[in-house]
Amino acid sequence: NSGRPVLVGTTSVDISEKLSRMLKLRNLDHNVLNAKQHQREAEIVAEAGKPGKVTIATNMAGRGTDIKINDMVKDAGGLAIVGTERHDSRRVDRQLRGRAGRQGDPGSSQFFVSLEDNLMRLFRSERIAKLMDRMGHKDGEVIQHSMVSKSIERAQKKVEENNFGIRKRLLEYDDVMNIQREAIYEKRRNALSGERLSVDLNHMFEGLIENLVLEQKQVGDYQSFRKASMQSLGIDPTLDAAFFAEANTEEITEKLKDEFDAYYGEKGDKMADALFPIVKNVYENEGHRYKSIALPITDGSNRQLPISADLKEAVESRGKSITDDIEKAVTLALIDENWKEHLRSMDELKESVQAASFEQKDPLVVYKMEAYDLFEQLIFKINYDVTSFLSKSKLLIKEPNEVREARAQRTDLSKVRANRGGAGGDDATAARAAAEGVSRRAKPETVKRQDPKIGRNDPCPCGSGKKYKHCHGRV
Repeated sequence: NSGRPVLVGTTSVDISEKLSRMLKLRNLDHNVLNAKQHQREAEIVAEAGKPGKVTIATNMAGRGTDIKINDMVKDAGGLAIVGTERHDSRRVDRQLRGRAGRQGDPGSSQFFVSLEDNLMRLFRSERIAKLMDRMGHKDGEVIQHSMVSKSIERAQKKVEENNFGIRKRLLEYDDVMNIQREAIYEKRRNALSGERLSVDLNHMFEGLIENLVLEQKQVGDYQSFRKASMQSLGIDPTLDAAFFAEANTEEITEKLKDEFDAYYGEKGDKMADALFPIVKNVYENEGHRYKSIALPITDGSNRQLPISADLKEAVESRGKSITDDIEKAVTLALIDENWKEHLRSMDELKESVQAASFEQKDPLVVYKMEAYDLFEQLIFKINYDVTSFLSKSKLLIKEPNEVREARAQRTDLSKVRANRGGAGGDDATAARAAAEGVSRRAKPETVKRQDPKIGRNDPCPCGSGKKYKHCHGRV
């Protein structure tokens, strides 16, 4: 009645909608500002400062904007803030109070608290209720006492301390992931830039060979050692069974590393020599159209990876740059693949270690120990996959016409037209080109009839004596 606008603050969307329904039953005009009305937020905030306007808002709605009031509202006392209950955090309550009296404008705030509120029920509100009963207070009676205010502040402090402990604990869990993330991202940056990639690859090769020799030396079986070397390194070691049995792990590791380095270097040279005539032909014929080329590569199994290489650089380096591009692409792809699996394992670990508290163990300590083991397994898996793929890698390109431009294109099957009259070979070529992302259309052929057209009522050429429409011309 005084003409003051009222801003009613609630702690949740459900309470704001419930309060809105109660005001509608009493035919009170109002606006609701919550997450469901975010599109009308500017309009509602602009009207919230008008005389007699009632606005129901959650504590998070409309933040960052001032509610403007005119001189009439200022004379009436400014914006009135009404809090339906106290929030768990004192900071949010202060933010709601701060919506009034901004920039020297007049305003007031009033909070209403019930002993049945969630905040009060968590911290022995029944003790205060019994005390009020002994003092003769009735239900619904307004109580303003310092004891109630102090009780609310103590409850808010306890909630804030509990929330702080939760955030601190969560940060300690995240610190474990951050250490691992920095190590993996450093490997990715090296692979992207290519500056330290050769050093990282050498460490991968060396680490995998050390683990392989140590494991097989404990087994003590020479044939098992040969099989493991061929599976992971792609080479059959030349050292004999006597040397494997008598030499220590350092000597075997050094000899096997030398053999693998020689094999890997020779493999890269052969691949570059085989690719150079192909890329040179493509550069001479398609160099004006192609800047980068796509080269599919496989490790001999069902796994394939697309390799993008700069055509001009590949020709100038006589194919050497393509081997570098292969190392970059393979390392990046396998790091990302294993890292995603590791993240899922870490999420599952974070949930499972919470049960350690039942064994009187600190879940964080258990999490750190298990996370370290998982990270070691991740590094070993990356080393194994990268080394195995690179040592067994084969290019699927053998002819210049198989080289495609390295750009993302969608397959448009509508452009693949089936031809009649024995053009199956062209159809297969067009379908394969469309599947590879190349917009190549099959040229339609004109169908020419060699024999004269047979009428439907003419005798069938098969000699059956029937009309053509009743014999081979039947639809």
